[in-house]
Amino acid sequence: MIITTTPSVEGHQIAEYKGIVVGEAILGANVFRDIFAGISDIIGGRSGAYEASLAEARGTALGELEDRARELGATAVVGVDLDYEVVNNMLMVSASGTAVVLG
Repeated sequence: MIITTTPSVEGHQIAEYKGIVVGEAILGANVFRDIFAGISDIIGGRSGAYEASLAEARGTALGELEDRARELGATAVVGVDLDYEVVNNMLMVSASGTAVVLG
């Protein structure tokens, strides 16, 4: 399945719009990860633990988005938007887009 942030897929026409689909992922923060991330931030390094958590959450949200689009009979999702939020010390990632059938 093609998943893209663009409003169309080059070389393909959109034959049918199936509707908006959303996938979400919420990951809890780990105390030890927070401590090491804080140390990394103090000395100016990158936080690999947080980067890995972001990648995991993004992958989960996009996977759910694809599953929901497939349930609607879509062959692609266009106009995908990724949003990141911190809610009560938990990381939330949501992915939304329009499920379509390509012609």
